[in-house]
Amino acid sequence: MTASVQDSRLKRRFELWDNNGDGTIDRSDYESEARRILQGFGEQENSPKGRALLSAYSTMWETLADKAGSGPQGQVTLEQFIQITEREIVQAGDAGFDRNLRPSIEAIVDIADTDGDGEVSSAEFKRWMRAAGVDERQAEQSFQQLDTNHSGTLSVEELVDAVRDYHQGKHDISLLGN
Repeated sequence: MTASVQDSRLKRRFELWDNNGDGTIDRSDYESEARRILQGFGEQENSPKGRALLSAYSTMWETLADKAGSGPQGQVTLEQFIQITEREIVQAGDAGFDRNLRPSIEAIVDIADTDGDGEVSSAEFKRWMRAAGVDERQAEQSFQQLDTNHSGTLSVEELVDAVRDYHQGKHDISLLGN
């Protein structure tokens, strides 16, 4: 994947976090996304699943802020975000992804799996994507592309792999809003 495609994907991720459009992201931007997901599933912040998601997002933010040298109450610019994400997640491969993003994805999937069967159905996936700002048509298309075995569900590993593979440029199935 070319650097410009990777940068474009990272820029889109940054823009989704930059809730107020000021060109920086901070702890509140990460917390806002986690809360949108919790609200999308009617999950309380103080429930075990809610605490796990908020903790995963907080850890993700603190790692980024530390690498940027801004501290947990500081801000990160687009340039810093792209540089750090490329180094810590893209170039670091599976180990970097597992260290930085896997806990958040697993916490989201735990919330999205509303029937507790260990899989995310099409309806559960669409609900997650809607909370993340993805329209239903795009969510349906993404689900169909990710469900390569046509089981009608996605496992935690399939979803973790899908997010990792997208960010590492192995496929173009976006789990981000347009």
